[in-house]
Amino acid sequence: METSRSKELFEQAQSSIPGGVNSPVRAFKSVGGNPLFINKAEGAYMYDEDGNKYVELINSWGPMILGHANPKIEEAVGKAIKNSLSFGAPTSREIEIAELIVSMVPSIEKVRMVNSGTEATMSAIRLARGYTNRNKFIKIEGCYHGHGDSFLIAAGSGAVTMGSPDSPGVTEGTAKDTLLAPYNDLTSIEKLVEANKDDIAAIIVEPVPGNMGCVLPNTGYLEGLRSICDKENIVLIFDEVMTGFRLAKGGAQEHFGVTPDMTTLGKIIGGGMPVGAYGGKKEIMDYVSPQGPVYQAGTLSGNPISMAAGLTMLTELNENPAIYDQLTQIGAKIRKGFEENLEKLGLNYTINSLGSMISMFFTDVKVENFEDAKKSDTAKFGTYFHKMLERGVYLPPSQFESLFLSTALTQEDIDHIITSHYEVLKEMHS
Repeated sequence: METSRSKELFEQAQSSIPGGVNSPVRAFKSVGGNPLFINKAEGAYMYDEDGNKYVELINSWGPMILGHANPKIEEAVGKAIKNSLSFGAPTSREIEIAELIVSMVPSIEKVRMVNSGTEATMSAIRLARGYTNRNKFIKIEGCYHGHGDSFLIAAGSGAVTMGSPDSPGVTEGTAKDTLLAPYNDLTSIEKLVEANKDDIAAIIVEPVPGNMGCVLPNTGYLEGLRSICDKENIVLIFDEVMTGFRLAKGGAQEHFGVTPDMTTLGKIIGGGMPVGAYGGKKEIMDYVSPQGPVYQAGTLSGNPISMAAGLTMLTELNENPAIYDQLTQIGAKIRKGFEENLEKLGLNYTINSLGSMISMFFTDVKVENFEDAKKSDTAKFGTYFHKMLERGVYLPPSQFESLFLSTALTQEDIDHIITSHYEVLKEMHS
C-alpha cells in the first residue's frame, strides 16, 4: 500500500536525509515501493500519515513486547520528563535498573548502560580484547551486531583466510581481525580456533538470530560454543539485543540453559527509548573504565528518561511471568494458522519460530543458517509483503527479518493475520 502523504514525505526527505530514511531497512528497497510514514501507534496498531490503520508485527524491531503506548511506561516517562531530559550525571534509577538486570539475566553480574545495541556490541568486543589481550574474534554469518566497523565483514573461505570489508569505509586492517563462521556449524568454529591458536578474544553470536529471519540453534550448538570457549579461554558473547527479555525473563540464555561470559542488550531495556547495555562476569566488567583500563564513555548513557521507561518495562516483565506464556500462545496460534494455510494451499514454505519470534521463508529447504535463508524467493516475499499491507497487516519489509509479536494482539487480530495470510498466498498461487 502506498499512501499519498507518505509518498510526498518520502520525496521531500530525499533532499535532506540520505536515501530519505535514517535506517536503511525502512526504505523498503528489498520489497519495492515507498515506505509508509507513521504518525502514531497504540497497542497492536500503527497509523500512517493518511490515517490508515495496520496490525503491526514489528513492534519497533522488538522492544514493544506490551504493545505501543503502554500506559504504565508512558506515565513513568511523563513523570521523569518533569525533572529534565538529561543530567550527564549519575541517578538512583540507574542503580535500580542495573540491579534488576543483574537479578534477571543469568550471565550478568555487572552491567554498563550505553545508548544503542551497536554501541553495546562494539564495547563488548573491545572489552573482550582488553580482558584477554587478544586481537581477533569470531562472528557468525547472518548474525547482525549493528554497524560497527568490526561487524561489517564479508566471509573469507577456509579457516585461515581473513574476512574482507563488506562496506566502504571499513579498512582491511579492521577486517583481518574478524573471522567468520556459518551458524549451527561447530566444526568451522573449531577450525578457526585451531588456525588462530591463542589469538581469539571472543565469539559473538545471536543465540536465536533474527536478522536472517528467525533461525533456531540446533541441539548442542550453543552448548558446543560454550565448551570451546571454556577450553580455549575465549570470551563467549551472546548478543541478546533482540532476544533479551523477549524469549524469557533471562533471555535466550535462560531458555536454553547456556550461560555466556558477556551479554549485549538493547531495545527492550528502554521500553522503546534509545538504549543499550553490555554486562557479564564481574572480573570482565571490572576491566571497564574508570575501574579498569578499557575505555568506554557516553554523555547520554543512563539517560533518565530511558531509565524510567526501561525500569517500568522490566519490572512489569519480572513481576508477571504469565506474559511469556501469553506471548508463546500468541506465537503458537499464528504459526498453527500459517501451517494450516500452507497445507490447504499445497505449499511447502518453511516456518521457523520460537515464542514470539516467527518467520516464513519462501523456500522449501530447512533453514538452519544464512546460506539456507538466502535460498528464499525474495521477489515472492516482496509481493507477499505488499499484499499483506493492502489488508492492513504491517510486516518487516525484508525476508530476512523475524516477526516480533506483542501481548497487545487480540484473538480478532490473530484471526485477521491468519486470514490475510491465506488470502494473499491463494491469490499469489492461483
